[in-house]
Amino acid sequence: MADPIRTEIMKHRLVSVAEEMGARLQRAAFSPNIKERCDFSCAVFDASGNIVAQAAHIPVHLGAMPLSVQACLETLTFAPGDVAMVNDPYRGGTHLPDITVVAPIFLDEKNKSAIFGFVANRAHHADIGGMSAGSMPLSQEIFQEGLIIPPVKLMVGGKKNEDVWRLLMANVRTPEERAGDLQAQLAANHIGIERMQAFAERFGVQTLRGDMESLLLYSERMTRQLIGHLPNGSYRFEDALDNDGLTKEPAVIRVTVSIFNDQVTVDFTGTDAQRPGSINAVFPVTLSAVAYVFRCVLGLDIPANSGCLRPIHIIAPEGTLVNARRPAAVAAGNVETSQRIVDVLLGALAQACPDRIPAASQGTMNNLTIGGWDQRHGRPFAYYETIGGGMGAGPHSDGTSGRHSHMTNTLNTPIEALEYAYPFRIARYALREESGGIGQHQGGYGLVRAYKFLQPVEITLLSDRRVTRPYGLADGEPGQPGRNCLKQNEVKKDVPGKCSFRVNAGDELIIETPGGGGLGTP
Repeated sequence: MADPIRTEIMKHRLVSVAEEMGARLQRAAFSPNIKERCDFSCAVFDASGNIVAQAAHIPVHLGAMPLSVQACLETLTFAPGDVAMVNDPYRGGTHLPDITVVAPIFLDEKNKSAIFGFVANRAHHADIGGMSAGSMPLSQEIFQEGLIIPPVKLMVGGKKNEDVWRLLMANVRTPEERAGDLQAQLAANHIGIERMQAFAERFGVQTLRGDMESLLLYSERMTRQLIGHLPNGSYRFEDALDNDGLTKEPAVIRVTVSIFNDQVTVDFTGTDAQRPGSINAVFPVTLSAVAYVFRCVLGLDIPANSGCLRPIHIIAPEGTLVNARRPAAVAAGNVETSQRIVDVLLGALAQACPDRIPAASQGTMNNLTIGGWDQRHGRPFAYYETIGGGMGAGPHSDGTSGRHSHMTNTLNTPIEALEYAYPFRIARYALREESGGIGQHQGGYGLVRAYKFLQPVEITLLSDRRVTRPYGLADGEPGQPGRNCLKQNEVKKDVPGKCSFRVNAGDELIIETPGGGGLGTP
């Protein structure tokens, strides 16, 4: 058995590599979405594509990234200096704006062609083409959402693959910003490789490989032990998305969580079929949500890597909301359906371990894209934002107000940075009072964020919990649903949770986000 002290030290060393990658990516990025909101994730992988260490970045990115690395392994042959990229949701991606950049690590001097492992990062680009600025459209097929990138080489032998770069830049609205963000992703991987090479020189290649395998085995062993403390049984729950943006029909997700000794089966049989609108989630998104929930329930002491998932078996019927078939539209599946998958999993587990499970949080990322022609600078622009809301009350405390929760872990775009970069202003930004569900512990408050436009622009909203409400637990009341409102000539009118429209100079968009559910008898 591996030395536990050494395993703990190596865990922190490898996590520090991912954290330093993230720091470099943030500093070097061009777009406010990456530089200010930190909408990116970084991780270290072994030669098989298993995630060995990750920074505390975006949950919906990290659970899916091993599938992107494995897709690159299956498709490409790597040599020193090669770097791949991929965004295809059906090849390990999440949705098209999330571009994953994968770089191999070569350490063995005797066998220079042997891959030791990989470093990779995933970043949300504010535009990747498609039918609307921001590449988060109210789409009906994936081809409308932007440029689909299968595993291809961005760098070959340390030099740019110019054909691929030109193809990518010709299909986006903001090529200078995209090129800058991609360069930042390359820089992040470069520092990751340097740090892994330094570890190999200090400890030896075989020792480092053994330490990484020990971490995977340790996480698996600890996960099994903690699952063993949960009561055996089958626990069912269901919840729904408001609609798919094209019809008013709710989209229901059903789950049965079966615990038996040290293993868990998560079965989504009975979930609604995939929809014409973009709320469909690909399997990597569902995998990410399952990994996140069990990571939260079982505790933070376990190293976050692929070993945690070995005792967890997922049944996600193909052609459903949680495992869509190509070419289903998926832009909102990553951001909205992932949140509802978390809600149903927590609802089921609240029956098994109520002392660990909070009421439902806001259950949406309140996605907003704004784009068009910037009249000030004479060029196109694309802005993307997600907006926080109320967190659900916990068994021992009130929910936090005005926070991103669950599958997103970003910041907001600071008002100063936003108003400097884009042709609109923030008219109001405040907590939405009394929006949390009442209970012994109260749900957190949502937010109010109002945008006032200086010129005509195009807007797309992908939001949820405008009809359904974040549930309470143990007789706690649900949180208040969100609301989107457009103010024109001092007249307000509600707009749907998922829609696209144009506004004029002077118009104001007001987004009120949901509150979290309450917990316990009020």
